[in-house]
This record gives sequence, structure tokens and C-alpha cells, in this order.
Amino acid sequence: MAIQPIRLFGDPILRKPALEVVDFDKELRRLVEDLTDTMLDAPGAGLAAPQIGVGVRAFTWYVDGEVGHLINPRLDLSEELQDGPEGCLSIPDLTFDCKRALSVVARGFNMYGDPVVVEGSELLARAIQHETDHLDGVLFIDRLDTDARKAAMKAIREAAWFGLEQPAVKVSPHPTFGRAL
Repeated sequence: MAIQPIRLFGDPILRKPALEVVDFDKELRRLVEDLTDTMLDAPGAGLAAPQIGVGVRAFTWYVDGEVGHLINPRLDLSEELQDGPEGCLSIPDLTFDCKRALSVVARGFNMYGDPVVVEGSELLARAIQHETDHLDGVLFIDRLDTDARKAAMKAIREAAWFGLEQPAVKVSPHPTFGRAL
């Protein structure tokens, strides 16, 4: 078990697009394991690699008792929308209603490089969209309407964790991924 520190709002890595994974090796499998352990310990419904300081396109999820992961995701979103509460491990203890597609078909790879397709609706669709946004440097608060985003930013500035020093990890704990971007 390798629980990693979760990067908080304000850490620059959360705003940078992650790099495509090209090596499906032992280091990637260790990253997926670390993401899973960290997500379950937090606990959360999902966790993307940039949230633990690794700038690659990988995430995990835990929804309805199912743990999964996806590498290099590509999403097809339904036109039908859902509106509901959303939070983020990088913005702890704050939840705001956020519009998302009701269902998603996600294509990508597992940690061994095998192609996978994940279809989900409601909470699973929300989690997959949320984590894929992290890989693009987008936070869920960016998707809120103007008034809700102002309220979210006010709540973030007032949060006890805001402005705390970020984890001192300057280099990815996964050597083949190089430095955190």
C-alpha cells in the first residue's frame, strides 16, 4: 500500500494537461496501485494522477462498490444532462451542484495496455468526466455557473486548508514518468 499526498487547489500541476501514457510497464501498474490506495484511503469516488503529482493520463474510480482505472481516456458523452452534487479530493470538504452528461462511453486502456470500454451513467458517468477533466487541467468548479463559481471560490478562500504548503514532492514517485509537470 502506497498512499500518496493529494495535491490541493492552487497546486500548478492541477491546471496542466497531463501527458499520454506510452509505456504500460511496472511503473504504470505501481501508479495505478498508488492511485487506488490513495483514493480508497481518502475516501473518494475517483482520483487522477495529477492529484498525486504525476502528470500522466491515468485515473481510478470507486463507484457502487466497483474499483476501476482508465489510461488515456477518450469520452463520448450523452446529450442528456444531469445536475447534482460534486466534490473533489483536491478541494476538500466542499460540494457544489455541477451539470454533467448523464451517461458516458469511455475508451482507453487498462494498466497492461489492453483496450477497454467503460459505459456508465449517473454517478459513474460523473466520476469519469470529473477525473478526465483533471487530466485536461480542468477542475469541477470551472464548470459551475458564474454565481456558483463565485460562491465556490469564496468557500475555498475561507477553507482551513487553503494556502497550506503543498506536499514537497518535486519529482514523481514513479521514476519512468520523470518530474511532475
